[in-house]
Amino acid sequence: MKITIITVGKIKEKFYRDAIAEFEKRLSRYCKLEIVQVEDEKTPDKAGEALENAIKKKEADRIFKYVREEAYVITLEIGGKMYDSEAFAGKLEQLAVQGVSHIQFIIGGSLGLHEEVCTRADEAVSFSRMTFPHQLMRVILLEQIYRGYRIINGEPYHK
Repeated sequence: MKITIITVGKIKEKFYRDAIAEFEKRLSRYCKLEIVQVEDEKTPDKAGEALENAIKKKEADRIFKYVREEAYVITLEIGGKMYDSEAFAGKLEQLAVQGVSHIQFIIGGSLGLHEEVCTRADEAVSFSRMTFPHQLMRVILLEQIYRGYRIINGEPYHK
């Protein structure tokens, strides 16, 4: 299985980069992982709705350069479906059984995702009703994918 995480913005904090590197290493035995970072747009303070939508559209255009037609696309959205870890693992396993060879997860920038990206998605997933920094969300997603593979393979994991 190939898993691509398409994300808006770069990781500046070393502690996030270290955590991401650790999960990339751990996941290498389970899947082919690719992380694609697209440039984020600067958002001025007190930007209006029209400007925010234009910013999300620019970021969406960058995201779409990497979205593959044959991939199963999962966007991370506050309003998406919530899974527990076992069900998330089951979803990964189900997709593999159905012959899906490429899953692409998309994490938006500080303003979220443009509606065109959400419309393209095969599924929207939420990890919480809370809002997290997109840098931290990358770490959380990687950890849950890793945990999912541990569950699928009947390997111990921290409950």
